[in-house]
Amino acid sequence: MSNDNANNAIHDAVIVGSGPAGYTAAIYLGRAGYQPLVIAGALTPGGQLVNTTEVENFPGFPDGILGPDLMDAMQKQAEKFGAELVYDDVVSVDFSGDVKTLTLDGGDVIQARAVVVTTGSSYRKLGVPGEEEFSGRGVSYCATCDGFFFRGKPIVVVGGGDSAFEEALFLTRFGSSVTLIHRRDEFRASKIMVDRARENEKITLLTNSVVDRVNGDDSGATSLTVRNVVSGETSEVPANGVFVAIGHTPSTGFLGDAIALDADGYITVDGASTRTSVPGVFAAGDVVDRTYRQAISAAGMGCRAALDAQSYLNALGE
Repeated sequence: MSNDNANNAIHDAVIVGSGPAGYTAAIYLGRAGYQPLVIAGALTPGGQLVNTTEVENFPGFPDGILGPDLMDAMQKQAEKFGAELVYDDVVSVDFSGDVKTLTLDGGDVIQARAVVVTTGSSYRKLGVPGEEEFSGRGVSYCATCDGFFFRGKPIVVVGGGDSAFEEALFLTRFGSSVTLIHRRDEFRASKIMVDRARENEKITLLTNSVVDRVNGDDSGATSLTVRNVVSGETSEVPANGVFVAIGHTPSTGFLGDAIALDADGYITVDGASTRTSVPGVFAAGDVVDRTYRQAISAAGMGCRAALDAQSYLNALGE
């Protein structure tokens, strides 16, 4: 995109983020004739689905579809209807006027009458010594991406929710053993998931325990230092693969205090709509949704955001 285009034109609609929510919003706004600009991100256009393998539950694909292929198809569909993509990140915004201003990492300043935020969320980290050092060399946040690297090796999953149990069960295909470590003695996960794990002879559940450190050498992670929160005792748990499944952090840092966020940083919207606290700014997908977090629910919300934005733009036009 040329700087002239970026710095001078006032766009009707700008979508910040990509993924199922952003691309669906772009398809709808494109078909409505608004030529939306999608600021898709510098590193991860397509969002979390780009890091998944087989997506089996997206309607219309009875044989499943690879996550990157699904996002590629959505992107092409958005572009077919006139969406323009920019591979950069928004670093700050000013939503105070009728024309919203977005400043990109590369220095471009974008102006828009309506903005749809679909920046998703990122994996929450443990924040312990060794986690960063061994990230990509044993420490992972995506079982489906990295499980096969640890075939025949000891694996640990950290977390206590459904996603942690799903990952643990999935990883039994690869690991010599799978230990699930959780800080409490009760799990947030659904009973059926916990029961399945208990029945699986490859899985050991280690409760009332936290990871203090990831240990390793030049070959990568080798073990975890684990502390029992009741007794205070520490022990070494062998682990070549460490999968962190402790939740997500919404990607809303760039917004500052421009719109209302909840205590955890998720964007708050008005009822079942996608309207944020600022007129002309809408939000969809995992940046709003802490409950369902599915590709199909994000896409559905992206559709709603586009229709809400369209109705706002129509009212402006009148």
